[in-house]
This record gives sequence, structure tokens and C-alpha cells, in this order.
Amino acid sequence: MAYIENNACYTAPHSQVRSAASLRTIYNVWRSRRALAALDDAALQDVGLSRLEARAEVNRPFWDVPATWRN
Repeated sequence: MAYIENNACYTAPHSQVRSAASLRTIYNVWRSRRALAALDDAALQDVGLSRLEARAEVNRPFWDVPATWRN
């Protein structure tokens, strides 16, 4: 009779995975909004935003993101 060993690797609890994903989302929001704030008027025009629209986006709270960014 043959026995197959199950070499299961450690998996983090769902809450830890969710927390890590949330932290990554928050960091990505912060990073992209800082990059947006650093763009000059010509670069903003290239992406189709005015300075006022960019400033409004930069000043949004980190939890206010599109649903597609959420995990």
C-alpha cells in the first residue's frame, strides 16, 4: 500500500491576506495621487485633466477609490 504525504505549505489566515491587500491599495492610492500632484500643466493636459480636477483628485481621502481598485 502506498502512502502519499501531504506537504502543505503555510497559508496566512484570510484576515491577514485581506489586511495586506488593503495596505497595498492604500499605498498605491497614495503613490498615484502624489505622482498626479507632481505633474505639470502640459502633462495634465496629456491625460485630459485640468489643474483643478487634479487637485480635487489629490485631495480625496485614501479610502475614496474606484471599486475596481478594491480587493
